[in-house]
Amino acid sequence: MASDVQRILDAADFAARKHKNQRRKDPEKTPYINHPLGVSRILSHEAAITDVVVLQAALLHDTVEDTNTTLAEIEARFGEKVRSVVAEVTDDKSLSKAARKELQIQHAAHCSHEAKLVKLADKLYNLRDLKRCTPEGWTEKRVEEYFIWASKVVAGLQGTNQTLENSLAVLFKERNIFTQ
Repeated sequence: MASDVQRILDAADFAARKHKNQRRKDPEKTPYINHPLGVSRILSHEAAITDVVVLQAALLHDTVEDTNTTLAEIEARFGEKVRSVVAEVTDDKSLSKAARKELQIQHAAHCSHEAKLVKLADKLYNLRDLKRCTPEGWTEKRVEEYFIWASKVVAGLQGTNQTLENSLAVLFKERNIFTQ
């Protein structure tokens, strides 16, 4: 049986291979893998999460949505629980962007605790990235709209992890966005 460290590193390696040709939309075009690594790091270092399933799901959270990875492949490699969390945080790309964003708002409160943690850390990473720099092709209005939308998703995740929620609240307050 693999150790916890091995299981986490297996997920990191898998995600790195799947995202190898992808880049973030920031001006530096940073490697995409920095994002899932950063989400997992937020969970472990800031929220003190040690649950291997949560950390693996954080590393794998965009593989199904943004690469040719299937949920069956996730389950075969990492187990049913990791697959389940990844499925909960994966958008259905057959829907319009507006529909996907609305579903994230509607479904947030009904996710498992593990999926809520991944969602909180994902939003925190993305909002910090938007604060750091504006993605290529984005206007300040689009950045503001993303912050407002993210605040609606986060409102449905309240009561999950106070540390992450407090960090997000600071970012929203800086933009005069207040969640319920």
